[in-house]
Amino acid sequence: MPLFGVEATFWALLSPFVAAALSPILAKTLKHNASWILAVIPALAFLQFLSFVPGIAEGQTFKASLEWVPTFNVNFSIYLDGLSVLFALLISGIGTLIVLYAGGYLKNHENFGQFLSFLFLFMGAMLGVVVADNIITLFVYWELTSITSFLLIGFDHLRRSSRRSAIQALVVTGGGGLALMAGLLLAGFAGGSFEMSELINSGDVLRESPYYTAIFILVLLGAFTKSAQFPFHFWLPNAMEAPTPVSAYLHSATMVKAGVYLLMRMHPVLGDTELWMTVLPIFGGLTLLVGTILGLRQTDLKLVLAYSTVASLGLLVMLTGTSDPIAIQGAVAYLFAHSLFKGSLFMVVGTVDHEAGTRDLNRVGGLFFAMPITAIAAVLSALSMAGILPLIGFVAKEVLYDGTWHIVNGGLWTAVAVLGNAMMFAMAATVAWKPFFGTKVKTPKQAHEGSILLIAGAVTLAVLGLLAGIFVASVGHQLLSPMTSAVLGIPFDEEMHLIPTYLSPALYLSMTTFALGILVFMYMDKLRALIADALRVIGWGPDKGFDQTLDLIIRFGTTLTQAIQTGSMVTYMRATFSVIALMLFIPMILTGNWPVLEGLGSLYAYEWFITAIVVIGVYAVLTARYRVTAIVLLGIQGFAVALIYLLFGAPDLSFTQFMVETLSVVILALVMTRLNLKPTDARSLRGKVFDISLSVLCGAGISMLLMSVVQLPFDATLSEFFTQYSRSVAHGRNIVNVILVDFRGFDTIGEISVVMVTGLAVLALIRVRPKSNGTSNTEKNR
Repeated sequence: MPLFGVEATFWALLSPFVAAALSPILAKTLKHNASWILAVIPALAFLQFLSFVPGIAEGQTFKASLEWVPTFNVNFSIYLDGLSVLFALLISGIGTLIVLYAGGYLKNHENFGQFLSFLFLFMGAMLGVVVADNIITLFVYWELTSITSFLLIGFDHLRRSSRRSAIQALVVTGGGGLALMAGLLLAGFAGGSFEMSELINSGDVLRESPYYTAIFILVLLGAFTKSAQFPFHFWLPNAMEAPTPVSAYLHSATMVKAGVYLLMRMHPVLGDTELWMTVLPIFGGLTLLVGTILGLRQTDLKLVLAYSTVASLGLLVMLTGTSDPIAIQGAVAYLFAHSLFKGSLFMVVGTVDHEAGTRDLNRVGGLFFAMPITAIAAVLSALSMAGILPLIGFVAKEVLYDGTWHIVNGGLWTAVAVLGNAMMFAMAATVAWKPFFGTKVKTPKQAHEGSILLIAGAVTLAVLGLLAGIFVASVGHQLLSPMTSAVLGIPFDEEMHLIPTYLSPALYLSMTTFALGILVFMYMDKLRALIADALRVIGWGPDKGFDQTLDLIIRFGTTLTQAIQTGSMVTYMRATFSVIALMLFIPMILTGNWPVLEGLGSLYAYEWFITAIVVIGVYAVLTARYRVTAIVLLGIQGFAVALIYLLFGAPDLSFTQFMVETLSVVILALVMTRLNLKPTDARSLRGKVFDISLSVLCGAGISMLLMSVVQLPFDATLSEFFTQYSRSVAHGRNIVNVILVDFRGFDTIGEISVVMVTGLAVLALIRVRPKSNGTSNTEKNR
């Protein structure tokens, strides 16, 4: 059973947000030592998730739910299986180490508390993504990861490059999030449930749905943008503008793997189709090659690791797209291995930068004796990244080769995997060999070993990578097989071995990878120059395209604003009434539902009298010489409408209309007396014809709309509701009063507020006296 029960998981999800609130306070008083106290919070969450492992290894799943928005069937529900628990362990476990690392890396930073607050918010968002059962809840957390990553990437906001990278990450991942929202809603409606646990157990419901293609494309957009798949890969390396603790956390266990998590989560209901097994391997394989090729040309150690992360994410997507059980097992093992070695390597690079003053490959070398513990962590992690025995990375590589070798078109995907892994082998050697064992170079700072806060995380993850490889059978049974089962949607427990039991194709492929990797590493400088020349010839890339797209959007917005916001009231009125006319007539034209035009029939004398008042009033307005006169005459129409309300049994509505019309006329007239308006019309003949036509269209449209409404069968549901409940619920005999005071209480308050504000405006206008300039207002503004 879980350590504190399933319900305690809600507190584990809430705890990072509590830590976010405490961080500024503790950091202000304890400085960097606050990391030791705050790290306890994610550590406790780690223990809570760890307590689920024995049950999940036996095939159990755990659910809990709290009502959130019951009206819309949105619950704060959680679902814990092999997939969500392993992700939660990585997020909380590595998060604990990152909090400690941040205390050493940002020691004495003036905004250290703010940084920790952002980091904990990000941690809480990621935990919510992986354990959320309700897809609406999942989406809320998903978007929160984009917002918090924006804050972290742009933490050093005084630098323009940081601000640009943060905006780029937010725009790309936020745009994908909008597509994902539509995809999740479609999936919920098509699958008949908004609970992920029910959705992934719905069999072929989504695959057989006519909306499958739309759901697939929308979900892929969300996943590809979040996990930096080509052509959206450019934002992730640019995110290296963030402090190294962010880079280590973002790349190893959190945001960039959210897209992979989503694809794995949706695999039982969207996977194993021709579309899935075509699109995902193509884009994943392309991302793998693009990431490794671009990474080889880098000399900044963080960028080398960043592009290797892009490549690794491509490999994970490619393997997930095969839908082969062994390949999926390889993806799960590689995801676990990648989290360990990539988190460690980023912290190693950050420590080198912090203690040596640079992370440029051309300016570091021979640091082993100055930083021996950091060097050992780097070597162990790089060996795992390269896929060398006995690290967990070796086992993952063997399994994924075995998976790709036996599938349809497996030769192609195996070749892509081998080529990509060979280049990552060379990148791993670059990060671990040159800084510590290369030719000694004088660094900007006198290099020395980092503090315990800086080295603890890197060493811990590196050693865990070694232990996970040695005890891979146990790790596979407890963690990796349950996750594979969750991804496949069926039980799976294929035993994993550190030492190959026979000479399989996977072993030969591993040997080929090593040979190619050594060859690439030997000619790294020449390859770097060759790739740089090729990119210089190509010139344009997605990163530049992002800037061009943003510039195009800004230019379009500026042009549109200048065209619409002309400062002319005439233009605004024409645009407004043109839209009204279109809204009135387009539905009737498209549907063909025109009202039946009936004759006037026999009208009473007083009805003819009111009609005559309206006609005379309209004529008087149109022929008025002065605007103030026209405004006063315009009130005739409102008073005529008020008379109609009165004659047809609505005295309260009639009184309201009299008040509103009177106030409108008074205010407009007072405003006009403050302006120097000449009795001229600057409109051209064409403009007058257009305005007349537009007014006739709007009037005719409103008339036909009203006729359509009154020709519909009368629905007495609302009347019956008020009649039935006015006495029993609101305890009032006068139904109109009950509606105004109880059923429409807030609306009535709003109306009273409007009348009050209007009255104050009238009072203010009356009390304002214009300065005398020798010309009376009467003569000037008649």
